Amino acid sequence: MLKNVIVGNPNDLVAACKLKMFRSNIGALPIVDGKKLVGIITHRDVLWAGNEVVTLKIKDLMTKDLVTAERDTSVIEISKIMSETGLQRIPVVEDGNLIGLVTQSCIIKAVANMFKP
Repeated sequence: MLKNVIVGNPNDLVAACKLKMFRSNIGALPIVDGKKLVGIITHRDVLWAGNEVVTLKIKDLMTKDLVTAERDTSVIEISKIMSETGLQRIPVVEDGNLIGLVTQSCIIKAVANMFKP
């Protein structure tokens, strides 16, 4: 699980979100209000916005119906969720607050570490 997650605010402009993702070389931003996870926005969402990125706010474009995991959710369970849903990132929450993010890369590293000599 990634613990130092780069996040966005629902009231930020999508253009600012696009720049943040580009500069950080990431494909999505969990969106938080304070520490509470309220959505997620992906690079694909930003592309769909087209020229409207300069006027739209993240809250107008983000996915609000989220699939999340808890701190004790196993790597196997998260892998199954990703496989069944096609999601590439699963936010990890505790009491509704974002505490981390599991990505496909996290899963690959976890599996690779299982087989280290």
